[in-house]
This record gives sequence, structure tokens and C-alpha cells, in this order.
Amino acid sequence: MTESCPLTIAIVIPQQAQSLDIAGPLAVFREVNRLAEGRALYEVQLIAALPDAAVEIDGMRVLADSSIQSPLPPTDTLLVAGTHAYRQAASESALSVWLGRHAPSVRRLGSVCTGAFFLAAAGLLHGRLVTTHWQQADELAASYPGTVVHGDEIYVQDGKLCTSAGVTAGIDLCLKLVEDDYGRELAMRVARQLVVFLRRPGGQSQFSAQLAAQTADDNTVRGIQQWILENLDADLSLPVLAERAAMSVRNFSRVFRRETDRSPADFVELARVDAAKQLLADSELALQRVASRCGFTNVDLMRRAFIRRLGTTPSDYRKRFAAPLSQ
Repeated sequence: MTESCPLTIAIVIPQQAQSLDIAGPLAVFREVNRLAEGRALYEVQLIAALPDAAVEIDGMRVLADSSIQSPLPPTDTLLVAGTHAYRQAASESALSVWLGRHAPSVRRLGSVCTGAFFLAAAGLLHGRLVTTHWQQADELAASYPGTVVHGDEIYVQDGKLCTSAGVTAGIDLCLKLVEDDYGRELAMRVARQLVVFLRRPGGQSQFSAQLAAQTADDNTVRGIQQWILENLDADLSLPVLAERAAMSVRNFSRVFRRETDRSPADFVELARVDAAKQLLADSELALQRVASRCGFTNVDLMRRAFIRRLGTTPSDYRKRFAAPLSQ
């Protein structure tokens, strides 16, 4: 990005918006300005989705910079925040008209979480690849059949359109926008200051084995899940896990599925793929070494697991997400 700054980021705030959908992106762009040592690289404008500039955000009354009744200044990136009241999108005709009028004039258009419903209601997502919070992904796809929803991804970029998953994923999306505008080094400095993941690419899943290992109520199942995560290169066959849990194979399988909504074998594969993704992104280890460290007998088994879960091969995943070693 070489043109003069600042770049204007307009964030549209629906009623009952989620505070982190706004505060997260705000924190990213303001930290960029702080690190720029007096040179403002971004100017953020908050725009209320109703005629009144006062808008409710997680029970707080917030005064936006303007509303959709006011003229929109020259804007580089237009984002729509999410709200628990996302079903109102279909009835917000004034906002739909406003988005439809201004979307063609911006360089980038996007949403955080359920903000995607407002873009869809304005007819801006037809035929486009998008994501939203995993809980609303199926509803978005069903409500707007022409939209191609990737409900498992943290964020998705389709040309000038960029959409993110729920809440904190808006931070990941905005770090990606900063990287696109000003380079990876600045984006990583911002991530360090905000104490967030340095590398969470858009293709990463909204779900992870680490998160799944925290959801079981049964202490034995949680203990087995943690042991799996710490011993990925061990024999994690069903009989071995059942013996470790001091259960019969049949009972262990039943209890594990009841607690986690997945089979032990499925959790093992999820954990191994998660670990392999990290190694592929952050190291230059040969594929065979990656497979071995993560418990795959050979590269072909790892490849089939990647295709099954991610729709891509380990080699292609590395090409897309590997961090430059010079930084």
C-alpha cells in the first residue's frame, strides 16, 4: 500500500450489536496507528444502522460517528458488525438499500460474525464464498441459497469480499487486512501487542481438538482427550484408549461419543490433523517427519486425512499458510 493515508474503515453497527465485533477491529486499527509513531494509517468511522446515531451494543448505549442517514465519506473498507438480532436483516430495507448503494464504491466489503446476514439481505453475497459464526452457518445458507457458506473457517476472502466467523475472529480478519495493506511485519507487531495468535490463517477451522477437549463433562473422557493431545505419535487405537480409561471397548466408545458427539477415532484424527497443520505452517520439516510426529503411519494417510477434513493436501496447505521464515 503506497498511496497517502489514512485509509478509512467504516464499521456499520446494527442494533443489539455484539461489542467484540466492533471493539476487536477497532483495537487492531488503532494499534496500527499507535505503532506508526504519529502517522495515522487508518481512520475508523462507526456508522449506526438506524437513523439515530445512538445504538445499543451489548446493553450499552453508544453514540456512533454518524448513521446511514448521513453521507458516507470516501471509504476504503466497509464492514458490518454482527448482532444476536441478525434475523432483523431481512426487514431492514433502509440498510439493505444503503449497503447496495455504497458497496460498489469501496475497495473492500466485509462482515464480522452475523453481519453477513445484512450483506446477504442486500443481495451482496449471491454466488460468493463467505463464512459466519458456526452456529448460524446453516441458517445463512438456507436463508440465502445463492450464498456459498464455508461455516468451518475463521475468515474467507472472495475477491473484494471478506467475511469472518464469530466475535474474536473479527480480530483475525482485520489482522489479515493490515497484512494486505502494510505487510506481515506490522500485522505481527499488532498481534503481539494485542496478545493474540500470530498465525491463525483464514483456512483454519473454527473448531480445534484443543477446544473439543474442554467440552466433555466426564473427567475420564477429558483425561483421555488430553492424553491423546500429548501423545499423538503413540498407539491411539480404540483398544488402547479403552484400556487406559479402564472400560470395555464398547462402553468406552459409547461414553466418548455421548460426551463429545464424535467417535474416539474421529477425535484422534482431528487432533493429528490440527498438530500437522501447525507444523506445516511453522516449520520446514519434510512431510514424512510431520506425519511421523503427528502419529500418521505414512504421508499418504496424512494426505487422506487432510483431504477428508480440509479439502486440500498437506503440500497445498503449506503453500497457502506457511509463515515466511525471514520474519
